[in-house]
Amino acid sequence: MSTVLTISTQPYSDQKPGTSGLRKKVVVFQQPNYVANFVQSVFNLMPEPESSSLVVGGDGRFFNDEAIQVIVRLAAGNRFGRVIVGRDGILSTPAASAVIRSRRAQGGLILSASHNPAGEHGDFGIKFNAGNGGPATEALTAEIVAQAATITCFYSAPSEVNVHLSRLGESVVGTTVVEVIDPVALYAELMETLFDFDAIRALLQSESFAMRFDAMHAVTGPYAAEILVSRLGASPDSLMNCVPSPNFGGGHPDPNLVHAKQLVDAVNGSLDIQFGAASDGDGDRNMVLGKGCYVNPCDSFAIMTANAHLLPGYAGGLAGVARSMPTSRAVDRVAARLGVACFETPTGWKFFGSLLDAGKITLCGEESFGSGSNHVREKDGLWAVLFWLNLIAVRGQSVGAILQDHWTEFGRDFFTRHDYEGIDSARADRLMKELNAKLGDLAGQEYAGFRVIKADQFSYQDPVDGSVSEAQGYRIILEDQARIVIRLSGTGTSGATLRLYYDQYSSDPATYNRCPQHFLAPVFKVAEQILGLSERIDRQAPDVIT
Repeated sequence: MSTVLTISTQPYSDQKPGTSGLRKKVVVFQQPNYVANFVQSVFNLMPEPESSSLVVGGDGRFFNDEAIQVIVRLAAGNRFGRVIVGRDGILSTPAASAVIRSRRAQGGLILSASHNPAGEHGDFGIKFNAGNGGPATEALTAEIVAQAATITCFYSAPSEVNVHLSRLGESVVGTTVVEVIDPVALYAELMETLFDFDAIRALLQSESFAMRFDAMHAVTGPYAAEILVSRLGASPDSLMNCVPSPNFGGGHPDPNLVHAKQLVDAVNGSLDIQFGAASDGDGDRNMVLGKGCYVNPCDSFAIMTANAHLLPGYAGGLAGVARSMPTSRAVDRVAARLGVACFETPTGWKFFGSLLDAGKITLCGEESFGSGSNHVREKDGLWAVLFWLNLIAVRGQSVGAILQDHWTEFGRDFFTRHDYEGIDSARADRLMKELNAKLGDLAGQEYAGFRVIKADQFSYQDPVDGSVSEAQGYRIILEDQARIVIRLSGTGTSGATLRLYYDQYSSDPATYNRCPQHFLAPVFKVAEQILGLSERIDRQAPDVIT
């Protein structure tokens, strides 16, 4: 095939990516030329495609295969030198980052809506990751949006061209080499360079240790089977829901206490399971459980930072760490003790990229079940699971004991997030505008027994490239080391999702085992008095509590 078609098109008005790419309902992406418009807008910004490689893959959700065929035809139409596709079109987000970096690709297109539900009536998404393996920067995203707003044509191979996604090896479409690879092996080999597989293998094969890993019918199933079972010798019974499904088994692939209830019940039930973990739709999030205990992602990141030197890949120490602004300040205390820098960034993994590339940080994490390191430029769910297994093996302690030891040494930052989903967008915008209008008057005021020390709207200046990101959420700092953060999420597809984050520090050991919802209840009252949620958005309680 040498034919390249120039196809006229009209721009769509809704192709502005959110926090993690362009996410919409499947039916939106199924509109004529919708995928082609957005992808061509990305390709228009990629110089010299003839000498470039492009990585393509997704989490296997409904419409994944069809979108990949469109992208391959567009890549051939734009005369890319090589397109590297995950076998069966499957590629976890962290593995995609690893492939981009190891193959020195110009970038990659990841087809996923992460933890959002899938299926014919579910969500779909596309995001572009640059040559460093990380999500597109805000500046690059703005250029893509500008291209999409004015696009008039795209370049494609004929529609009858399709590639065999299940067949490993190379084929040629026009002048473009299409290579189907096994990303699981590449990712597994990368993990072997970071962790002590011998120590983990001994742990998993011990008669006194049992675990469960829940892939939630999503992309990490094959990766978990290869690494945990085939390479580390865990029992096949250790895996739950590890066969990927286009609709994720009809579930919601978000690894939290609500949506991963099957795992929670298994770990806390009668079975003698000491460790539980789950990952999400595209494999970049994680949840960690011990017998009778849940590790909040903020604590997990702080514990990783405090113990990284015990693991082979980080034995030389940390250059620094970074957390998203809503994430609790637990890791800040560890970084101060270690004498390394701790950066506070907006929500979104793209903000960690320049810090990682500049060598300013080694580990990064966020409260939304994400943690990672400089091995890729994405958060990495299975990496976090292996980190915890390696830590348990080295320390010879249970999850609960590690958690208690950490609090004894550093104190506890109680943390929770309350999500209000599917809010009318106009009401949500009005709420935020009203908060912004009275922000300057909050300092010095007292609400529910707490005095407000400071209230502001978070902005961030990247210490590497100097770029500034404004309007990244509201912070209300209270006395007694308490804090409230309010922001609208950029990952949903229906209405608005309002997220409230609460945290408060305690150095009193008598409080460490209290439930965060009870400990933070007085801070909840402050938020209600300031925001008036029950009246303004007509909600008496959050939809999801994590």
